[in-house]
Amino acid sequence: MLFIRRTQLLNVSSRLDEVRFPKVSTVVLLKSGPSAGKIAVIAEIIDHNRAIIDGPTTGVPRQSFPYRHLTLTPIALTKLPRGAGSGVIRKQAEKEGLVAKWESSTWAKKRAAMEKRRSVNDFGRFSVMVAKKQRRDVVRKTLARAA
Repeated sequence: MLFIRRTQLLNVSSRLDEVRFPKVSTVVLLKSGPSAGKIAVIAEIIDHNRAIIDGPTTGVPRQSFPYRHLTLTPIALTKLPRGAGSGVIRKQAEKEGLVAKWESSTWAKKRAAMEKRRSVNDFGRFSVMVAKKQRRDVVRKTLARAA
């Protein structure tokens, strides 16, 4: 006989709340292709494998895209009709400040920080190390004085 604890049931139900399903007007992050790293909006659902996406404010052309190359975000446009054209999506995205909303999210900030860290050359990494050592020294000295 299978025994399930109450805490296990609560964990399962809380994980189900976090699952995102693709729907029209959901903002997605592209994982591959020439527009990788950009955001777009699901304009129409084709089938269980693909959707038509459009990103008129981010430079992503309207195209069919498989779900396995998309990451669904919690951001969505409100009152976007199914099969909306690029003009309607552009107006709605500008009205709701879609790009600003994405850039202010912690997800986008973490991606930008990782990208910045990846693009630093050897001298930049050395400068960061020296700055950390200086900061660590200042903190250590102030703690020694306080104690």
